[in-house]
Amino acid sequence: MPPARRLPDWLKAPLPQGENYFRLRSLVESRGLNTVCQSATCPNIGKCWSAGTLTVMILGESCSRACRFCDVPTGHMRPPRPEEPDDVAEALSRLDLKYAVITSVDRDDLPDGGAAHWAETIRKVKEKSPQMKVEALVPDFRGEERHLETVCRENPHVLAHNLETVASLQEEVRPQCRYRWSLDVLTAASRKFGLIAKSGLMLGLGEKKEEVVQSMRDLADAGCRIVTLGQYLRPSPRHLEVREYIHPGRFAEYKEIGESLGLEHVEAGSLVRSSYRADEQARNIGEAGLRIPSPFKGEVGRG
Repeated sequence: MPPARRLPDWLKAPLPQGENYFRLRSLVESRGLNTVCQSATCPNIGKCWSAGTLTVMILGESCSRACRFCDVPTGHMRPPRPEEPDDVAEALSRLDLKYAVITSVDRDDLPDGGAAHWAETIRKVKEKSPQMKVEALVPDFRGEERHLETVCRENPHVLAHNLETVASLQEEVRPQCRYRWSLDVLTAASRKFGLIAKSGLMLGLGEKKEEVVQSMRDLADAGCRIVTLGQYLRPSPRHLEVREYIHPGRFAEYKEIGESLGLEHVEAGSLVRSSYRADEQARNIGEAGLRIPSPFKGEVGRG
């Protein structure tokens, strides 16, 4: 077995520390929250938790898919906990957050992909914490727009779904997903349901520069307004290898190119992840831009 590649200096993250980090960790553990920060071994956990931001993961700890970049366990699916929406809403209300990101595992085993559970969670969180903005980082629901609509009817402030990689690498990186499904989710969220659409890509898997640019162009065409670009880091030897460590200078170049294509905010950097500084990303496109007229706005009990 060849020796592990040495990480460049720009990829070294400080160890988690600080009063806020340990306070948030204690609260997360005491409230039984499942966070993607922990499940996906995110390198930014120290920085984000110290700043009082985190990403909650719903619908269990195991995923129905087996993407080759992801550290979340696969299989052994359990029925969603009916009390989870209330539990998440109660826990987030006690964390005193201004902005929360909620994500989930893929649940292809459920008839609606977990959409109803998603909707109930967003609704409960907004009822419990009306001043807190909610970003929903959703699955692709296998391209079923009616399931996406169930989630969008609850009007999250941002609707995110990650493209993850360029078109040519989709089958290798996430074999149970489709590039078109992801673009359709973002197009519907933005063009049809009037939400702020956001997506993200991991780099260093063997993609070419022109493919990254084309993916950003596709995202802009889909109505995406926020895009994150970060370095892929191999969670374990059973995951895909890192083909290249992208230099910070190239991330800066991608940011400039992406914004020239019409993307309103591109967060690009070695340790950037989809939820990294999510509150700042939303603010950077303008507080007024956090809502464009939604077809659901006038419905009773929504928005």
